[in-house]
Amino acid sequence: MLSRVHRCCRIPDRRVLRLPRGALKTASYALMHLGVAMTVAFALTRNWHAALAIGLIEPLVQTVAYSMHERAWARRPVPAA
Repeated sequence: MLSRVHRCCRIPDRRVLRLPRGALKTASYALMHLGVAMTVAFALTRNWHAALAIGLIEPLVQTVAYSMHERAWARRPVPAA
């Protein structure tokens, strides 16, 4: 949300640009996940190109797998208490 701009140049004041906490948390987790995946891939392959590829591809595959996992659990009946 932007509500203020600098008086001299009409550029938005970056202190006013605030993202929701959940969006910041998601972005920081994604960066952490990328860093961990790349580090592990590099430790195993000793190849930065492979590590970058794995680090970028793995979260995409994980997202699809998570979606399928959620759908499978949604179909499972809830046991009676």
